[in-house]
Amino acid sequence: MANIKSAKKRILIIGKRTARNRRIKSHLKAIVKGFDAAIANADLDTAKEKLALAEKRLNKAAAKGTIHKNAAARKTSRLTKRFNQATAAK
Repeated sequence: MANIKSAKKRILIIGKRTARNRRIKSHLKAIVKGFDAAIANADLDTAKEKLALAEKRLNKAAAKGTIHKNAAARKTSRLTKRFNQATAAK
């Protein structure tokens, strides 16, 4: 355990940031699972909405530093590619 006052404060801040990052990442996973389910059910309208929401939340998470900006871009690209393939197949 830290003895210095500033180190104790940093431990509290790290805990808050870790909790925030976990919430954001968990929410992102839920959105992506919803998108996957919509694609699996061939529900393209819902998939389109989920894709827009996923892109928005990924970019927001990247802006906050929760995930790297290139990781957000990569995930968005892969989701968009899957949506376009599902659209073309139909």
